Amino acid sequence: MTGLQVKMWILVALMFGILYGVITGIGAWSGTGSPTSYIILALLFTGLQYLIGPALVSMMMKVKWVSEKEEPELHRQVTELAQKAGIPKPRIGISQLQIPNAFAFGRTIRDGRVCVTQGIRKILNKEELKAVLGHEIAHLKHRDMMIITLLSVIPLILYWIAWSLVWGGTGGRRQSGGYAALIGLGAMVIYFIANLLVLAGSRIREYYADERSVKLGSHPKHLASALYKLVYGSAQSRKSARGEEELHRVEGLRAFFLNDVGRAHDEIADLRAIDSDFSGTIDQNELLAIRSQKVKLKGAEKVAELFTTHPNMLKRIKRLAAMV
Repeated sequence: MTGLQVKMWILVALMFGILYGVITGIGAWSGTGSPTSYIILALLFTGLQYLIGPALVSMMMKVKWVSEKEEPELHRQVTELAQKAGIPKPRIGISQLQIPNAFAFGRTIRDGRVCVTQGIRKILNKEELKAVLGHEIAHLKHRDMMIITLLSVIPLILYWIAWSLVWGGTGGRRQSGGYAALIGLGAMVIYFIANLLVLAGSRIREYYADERSVKLGSHPKHLASALYKLVYGSAQSRKSARGEEELHRVEGLRAFFLNDVGRAHDEIADLRAIDSDFSGTIDQNELLAIRSQKVKLKGAEKVAELFTTHPNMLKRIKRLAAMV
């Protein structure tokens, strides 16, 4: 078991420990309503999301499903990677978005879907695209969307509990004054912490998918170079009206992408510093150079990373450098 897997299991245990502690505390104190009702409501909400989620993602991302006859090379790459990963071949689609990126989703491994955008096909070479597809296949292999969805239920339950403690009746009594505010504040703080833990889980899954892409046969330099190009492409998208409109369109779906497209403009300066020969790619020597360097994030960058679904890109590429 790798360090990333251990971190993920610790995080899952911590999340369910928080939920158990809150519900047990409410039960001991005879709090609002039945904690069971919160769990049932959250599971129903998540179940609905689980059922209609793929259709919504497909619609928002403007996905066109393509046959092997239409896209033989794309099908060949995905087929080979799926076989290496030991999963059924996912459905393959092309998003009509110009933002350069890729994403995977689906209810189960057998329902897996892998998509690339029109934009990504214009900027990546064959090996870089293979590395990106390997990353997405890894997400399907390890059921990442299902895991993050499951973890996201916990903050949802905690939010309803916090809301009910402040605004609902408690065992026939209504809380009043500073006492109600104190209870509500405590509940909201726990909800806030749980949300941060869900984001931490998402960042761990991104690191893990990078690692698995390399294990599926991609060289770290190809994935690092692809990430660099995606960040640059996302930053460039803001310079056109269409790109800006597309970024707003997918605001709520940024977690599906390979990088956080909303933070690309802030990340591009650091990544350009790695590209010592200004080639627009990251080669073997440039990747080896960052391996020996210490990545120091500014305070603002550290805080920003806490609130995103993706790791800081400089840290992510340094981790890839360690795999060379």
